[in-house]
Amino acid sequence: MKTLIFLLLFSLIFFSCEKNIDFNLKYAPPVVVVEAQIENGQPPIVSLSKSISFFSNISTEILSNSFMHHAEVIMSNGTLAHTLKEYSIPLGNGYSIYYYGIDSSNLSTAFIGELNKQYNLIIKVDDQVYSAKTTIPPLAKLFDSLWTKKPPANVDTSKRILMARITDPPGLGNYIRYYTKKNKDNFLPGLNSVFTDQVIDGTTYQIQVDQGFDRNIPAPIGDDRFFARGDTLSFKFSNIDKATYTFWNTWEFNQQSIGNPFSQPGKVIGNISNGALGVFSGYASQVGTIIAR
Repeated sequence: MKTLIFLLLFSLIFFSCEKNIDFNLKYAPPVVVVEAQIENGQPPIVSLSKSISFFSNISTEILSNSFMHHAEVIMSNGTLAHTLKEYSIPLGNGYSIYYYGIDSSNLSTAFIGELNKQYNLIIKVDDQVYSAKTTIPPLAKLFDSLWTKKPPANVDTSKRILMARITDPPGLGNYIRYYTKKNKDNFLPGLNSVFTDQVIDGTTYQIQVDQGFDRNIPAPIGDDRFFARGDTLSFKFSNIDKATYTFWNTWEFNQQSIGNPFSQPGKVIGNISNGALGVFSGYASQVGTIIAR
């Protein structure tokens, strides 16, 4: 009885101390958002947009209008400096997505990505200048084999798990990002797509490769987490520099924390100057393909 009375008194005291707190969230003007990349054997690609308010009602029209046009985008490899051209990809219903790529009318200064090379990016838009640099590192960390195996006993028997055998060279500081592709789909990064070699430095190891997925839809759960027997599976394994790793590591942490009231606040750390958001990434990529048996 005394315990019950104590709990009732504690509850009255606790709830009497409640206080409504109103947050005065200040308006933040839109800032430039950059997603730029260059990969060995591939031309550079740059996407420019403006940030959208956290409380905005996202729509196709708002996203389409967020792209930034008529920017001067210059990428250099230490020898050549190429001014990229803006292109559009129609999505239907009058909407398009936009990106800056190689100017096909001026191929004399065009280039593709090379291993172990540094690249510089300059963006001039709305009377502001933004810059960044990245490196395509050596293709030091490699996988030498891919295979599939049957899933656990409680999973659909037509599903398969993708496995890879990877060798990490001696010496800390090897960062990677991985993607998977099914049949004719696009390459998609995994839920946790970037890793360091702090634990596996200088070793050869086998690892289960989780399926990549489109961040615009919910992550696969249950049996959908696995691949299907008969699928053609491609695995892209990319060596990256520390700045690229830091951006995607902090971005994925924040993306997975959305809606979690117990998560710690964090900042996505990019490598673009002058207060812009985003990243300029370099990828040294190795790709392998198998059929799930």
